[in-house]
Amino acid sequence: MSFLHTFTPDPILYSYGFITVHWYGLFMALALLAGFLVSLKIARWHGIKKEIIQDLFLYLVVGGFVGARVFYILYNPFYFWQYPLNMFKIWEGGIAIHGGLLFGFLTLMWFTRLRSVNFWQLTSIIVPGLALGQAVGRWGNYFNQELFGRPTSLPWGIPIEVARRPAEFAAAEFFQPTFLYESLGNLIIFITLILAHLYILKISKGLNAKNAMAITLGYLAMYSMLRFVMEFMRTDSMLNVFNIRVTQLISGVLILLSVFVYLYFFKKK
Repeated sequence: MSFLHTFTPDPILYSYGFITVHWYGLFMALALLAGFLVSLKIARWHGIKKEIIQDLFLYLVVGGFVGARVFYILYNPFYFWQYPLNMFKIWEGGIAIHGGLLFGFLTLMWFTRLRSVNFWQLTSIIVPGLALGQAVGRWGNYFNQELFGRPTSLPWGIPIEVARRPAEFAAAEFFQPTFLYESLGNLIIFITLILAHLYILKISKGLNAKNAMAITLGYLAMYSMLRFVMEFMRTDSMLNVFNIRVTQLISGVLILLSVFVYLYFFKKK
């Protein structure tokens, strides 16, 4: 990982005339493609028609992205109050996964009612691709030099330009690559969920609601735990509630909610 320690990324991949391609946009596109292909593959394992995933994908992309951007703006109200036009500069980064999850789940609820498909089954097919997409997409934050952690002397610390350093850490040069930690964490979650699907295929004839719910809530709990830990390292400005970062508070609530729903459902059964 020595290249992380010595390489200063440029957010622009290609520029010619009025055409500019950003690394962030490339990784977002790769994340969407990875999630889509994985979802198609898992759907095939469980006998779900590919047309359902294809129809759902566009709705999820639009709904999830709008929710992620809205939540990011809500997390940083003072900045966007000063610079309201920056709300539309999506190429500079700035999406919040919790907003994407909320709007994505609402989109799934609407879609499953529209197409008469089981909500938990379809959601469990989507979440492994979501985890892989998050693992890929986090590299866009690296090239934008955003969402990094506190100063560090570790050999894999990443250099951050002076203009992008928090004022209290202006004298520091290298920072924790939290984007990398979260990317690796999401990759582990992805592998875990894939193994869960393969295990279900081995022991069961189909993906029933019980197994599907376990996979979906497992993703929600695992990612929330990962994000809860990552929030201790990050230095980006964030709305606080009772001196707790709001994203950390939401992650904690989601962990408890996932456990509660799982235990309640199986106790009821």
